[in-house]
Amino acid sequence: MAATSYFGDSPLFLIDYLLRLLRVLVLLSIWRAILAGRGPTAGMTLSAVLTYTLIAEVFGAQLAPRTELDTEFWNGGIATRLLQPLGIFGHFSADMFGRWMFELAVFGLPLLLLAPLLGVDPRPASLGVGLLFVPSLLLAISVGLAVEYIFGGLLILLEMPHWAVRQMRNAVTTLLSGALIPLALLPPAVGALFAWLPFAAMASAPLQIYTGTGAPFPLLLSQAAWSLALWPLAHWLWHIGRERMVSYGG
Repeated sequence: MAATSYFGDSPLFLIDYLLRLLRVLVLLSIWRAILAGRGPTAGMTLSAVLTYTLIAEVFGAQLAPRTELDTEFWNGGIATRLLQPLGIFGHFSADMFGRWMFELAVFGLPLLLLAPLLGVDPRPASLGVGLLFVPSLLLAISVGLAVEYIFGGLLILLEMPHWAVRQMRNAVTTLLSGALIPLALLPPAVGALFAWLPFAAMASAPLQIYTGTGAPFPLLLSQAAWSLALWPLAHWLWHIGRERMVSYGG
């Protein structure tokens, strides 16, 4: 239902996808201008960086999972959600998965097919890392959803404006996850620090595995560890926040 209703909810959705395509084109041009004629930089060739950038956009929604939790809290819809039999995490996640189907069909897959025209090889570095990318992507989604619900729990407990939490979340994850700029291309100390944060498990880890620029098994282990650590925190925040929940109404 979420997938089929997306068009109606966002009649100008094509503009969003066109802007995302423009962002990809700009990033690819920037990386070519910076890295052309140079050897590997921090272990990444130009080809690997281009593939990294393209795949980050193809799976953009999966590498930065977002539900309608903050909006539902703001407009009061969260109260109705809590009365439904499906758990709150499962309900919002199911809606999100529906939107993903639509987005992959109208944007992700077409962008993947356009890759050769953009001068990018979209294939994984090898068959082996391509197969390992699947569990890594699933773990990235798990970590991303845990982070989403942790921010949602803080939104309820601190009674913060939902738009402020949304903007803070977007800024933090975009910068720290490696979805926009590979962490390896940041100043060494900064990239090394960010690599230890849970946000790196959301985007940097699966993209490193896909492009063959990172050791797969340590990255998978790190993702699994963050998933196991963050989900209990998310559940705890919701447990203590449920009794204090205040719907703003609208």
